Amino acid sequence: MRNNTVGSLIWLRLMRFTNQSNHLSNEFLKRFNLTTAQFDVLAQIQLYQPLTQSELAEKVTVTQGGISRMLVRLEKEGYIVRKQNWKTKTISLTEKADEILEAAMPAQLAFQSSFFEDVLSKEEEKTLYKLMTRVHKYSQKRELPPE
Repeated sequence: MRNNTVGSLIWLRLMRFTNQSNHLSNEFLKRFNLTTAQFDVLAQIQLYQPLTQSELAEKVTVTQGGISRMLVRLEKEGYIVRKQNWKTKTISLTEKADEILEAAMPAQLAFQSSFFEDVLSKEEEKTLYKLMTRVHKYSQKRELPPE
């Protein structure tokens, strides 16, 4: 580990924070009978509905296979409806999902925000946000180096 660059150490910290945050969020969201992945999927559907499964898969961190299984579960639990419109099948939320998100969204956002608000100043939060936005945008256009 002595030969690690600052960049690789930042990456390791981000990975560890993400894993810890997801673990804590999964525990926190149990009170709403949701996992972090389900919460993310429902929030994205709420924001962009109606949308197709492929559009949804581009917006969340779940794999294409994982999204299919999750949508079957969410449909069985009454959170989503899928409607066939000629060749396109779209996904929308049910009233039940809207109600659970109305309760879960502010609680989850406050819980996640506390990771930063409890330890960083407002200025540090703004700086971190700007830096992470810059790195994220760069990663979106980055290509893999040749083998």
